[in-house]
Order: sequence, then C-alpha cells, then structure tokens
Amino acid sequence: MGIIAVKGTHDVYGDEADDYRYIEEVFSSLCQVYGYKEMRTPILEYTEVFNRSTGEGSDVVRKEMYTFDDKGGRSVTMRPEFTAGIARSIVEHKLYATEDAPLKYFYVGPTFRYERPQLGRYRQFMQAGVECVGVDSARADAETIMLAVTVLKYLGFKNLVIKVNSLGDDESRKNYRTALQEYFSSRIDEMCEDCRERLRLNPMRILDCKVASDQEIAKGAPKIKDYLSETSEKRFYETLSIINDFGVDYEIDDSLVRGLDYYGEIVFEVHAVSATGQDYGALLGGGHYNGMLKAMGGPEGAGVGFAFGVERVYNLMRDNGLTMAEDKGLDVYVMPIGENMVMPSFELLTELRSCTGLTMDMPPAAGKLGSLFKKAERKHAKFAVIVGEDEVANGKVQVKNLHTQEQKEVELDDLPDVLIGEIEKFGDCHCEECESKKEGK
Repeated sequence: MGIIAVKGTHDVYGDEADDYRYIEEVFSSLCQVYGYKEMRTPILEYTEVFNRSTGEGSDVVRKEMYTFDDKGGRSVTMRPEFTAGIARSIVEHKLYATEDAPLKYFYVGPTFRYERPQLGRYRQFMQAGVECVGVDSARADAETIMLAVTVLKYLGFKNLVIKVNSLGDDESRKNYRTALQEYFSSRIDEMCEDCRERLRLNPMRILDCKVASDQEIAKGAPKIKDYLSETSEKRFYETLSIINDFGVDYEIDDSLVRGLDYYGEIVFEVHAVSATGQDYGALLGGGHYNGMLKAMGGPEGAGVGFAFGVERVYNLMRDNGLTMAEDKGLDVYVMPIGENMVMPSFELLTELRSCTGLTMDMPPAAGKLGSLFKKAERKHAKFAVIVGEDEVANGKVQVKNLHTQEQKEVELDDLPDVLIGEIEKFGDCHCEECESKKEGK
C-alpha cells in the first residue's frame, strides 16, 4: 500500500476547498463588521500554556493533546484550541496596556486533538472563533452570542436553538463541586473510568460524559442554578434579557458545562435543528471566562468567546443542501487556435489578469476547438476568449458566453471593459440552468 494521510487527518481540495474558504470568508467578514481584528498564533506552544489555562480536569489536557519534548528537552504541544494561545500573546506583548479594551480578535487555523475520528471530526481540524478580552459585562457576553448566531444564519442555517447555562463565579462553582462530589460518590463505582478521574479533578466534567448509563445517573445530580451566588444569578439573567430584547430565542440547559475548565458565568451552544425537528447537535460553543490573563502572568481580565469546527459546519451544510460557495469556476478561459497563437494568448491572459482581476486560465497547448470547449466546460468557465490568427491580425478576438452560447467579436482595446461588464451582469441570466441554481434545485 502506498503512503496515505495520517489517521484522523484529511486532504481538502477542489470544490470542498472552495466551500471551506467560503465559510471562512463569511465568518471573517462578519467578525470585522463587529469590530474584531485577526490574530494568528503559532501552532506550537509550550505545554505550560495549556496546562495553566485549560485545566487538568478537561479531557483535552488529560487525553487529547499532542505533546512531545523538542530537541532542547522542552515540552511543547500542538495547539488543541486557540483561547490559551491568544491569552499568552496578549500578555507577552502587553496588548492589555497598549490597546483599548476590549481586545477583540478572531482566528481561523488548524488545531490538533487525539480523539476518535468520526464524521466531521478529525484529529487535525480547522477551528474558527473569536475572543473578546478585557471587559467584564453582560453586554459583551450578549454581543458575542449574537455574533455566533449571525455567523450561522449567514451560512444558511435555520431553526437554530441557542442553549445557555451559567456556571457561576468562583464561589458558586466551589459550592457546586462539593454538592456534585457528595452526589456522585455513592454511585461512582457504577460509572466509567473517566468519570472516576473527573470526580477527583473536577466533578462538573461528569455532566459532559457521553456514556449513556452515566448520563442517566447524572440526570439526578444537583443543578448549578441552585448554587449560583446572587451576583452570578443577576449577571446571567441580565445577559439573557439583552439577547431576548434583540430577538434571539434560547433555552436554558442545566446540564451544559462545555469541555474546558476555564469557563465561568454564562456558557452557550448553538444547535441546528432540521425541518423535521432532528437536532444535529452543537455547531458552535463558547462562553465567559475569568483568570486567563492572570494564568499567563498578566493582570486580572475577563473574556468571552466562541469557536466552531469548519469541517463539522461544512458537512452539515452539504448534507442539508445549504448554499455554498458560488461561482467556483473560472470567469474566462482563453483558447488559442493554432500553436502560433499560444504565446500571444499567454501574453493576453497575463495582461487581462493584471487589469481585470477576473479568474482566468488557458490550456498548455493549442487544440481543436471542440476539445478546448470541453476543457472550458470542465473548468466551469463562464466565458471563452477565442484567439485566432485572423482576428488578432485585425486587433480583435471572439468572446463567447458559455451559458447562453452567444458569441461576439470584440476589439482587443475594449476587451478588459467588455469582460468586466459581462461578468457583472452574468448573474442576471434567466436561462433554465441559472434559474435552477438560484432556486437551489
């Protein structure tokens, strides 16, 4: 057997790569509308970055990190998530002192977790998300939730369900952990090995267990709402009031805890529900956190953010027939008629690329007109520019609309403006094929 991709990784190419880029572009454009700037952190961080912030009780730190010693004997980790690295960067570069709060960053990039590969979940996956750091307010939490919902709506998702919960402040969580330890201690021998470890490290993690029998036991566990401090309860309902005022529907889920230990106060997930009522699970999740900057050696500072896996969002969009990247084909395919027209075609192609910005290409060699049209069709080109010896001698070329089959002769001097104009009005075509695409058929 030949060399293949490492288990849990995958190659992305062709239309799928176009769709990934579409998702990432929609996301990054909306983040910028909300005042976020991009941050790119290294894939490789010192392991301490995640041990300090993510929490030893989380499955990510205990079981899923790719950690190894480098040649200098230092423990390094391939990032399993972005929040810790962004906090490290804020502290290292003292951004909290040189830029006005809140610090608002978005990110898109590869992350790595050693978990069982399944549909839409890989050991290397693209994660996109935001961090809003330095302001501790219900409004910041609410705005982050609204951005999360907006991103998914712009990607075509409908029937979204926003699930929320409050994990409370330090006092609330301390009292709640004690109550959970008392509850689960008498049943822990019936539960999975992971839950036994979670009971010792952070019993709240038991609520996130995926083992069916453990979930049944967890149904009778105390609820965090009964242990919230007065301050946390007020903060939670203030946030819910804001998103409610802006028409964001939500439901309170007492079992929602998220997978990382740094969360406190409000946490949330956005679920997609099909037209038939099937819940496809969480597409996106996030929440509020405190102490992240301090864990990195910086000042006290609150934050709120969310993240989603591009692969999972892509798979659900594809399976549900949602709108994906459009115009995946070329704008223009330049077709030389005869070998002596290859170089003039290449010169024309180079000039058109620089002065129009349209996507275009040409074959590596001349060929029969029929075969050239088939090449253009395989590249989903919208227009063909046919470069023939007689036309070029008279300063002209033929331009053909490959959807309507209309063809006209165009002066070379007018060609850039003609092509730009034709591409701009291309979406106004009302042929049967284009109308079907518009209707999503």
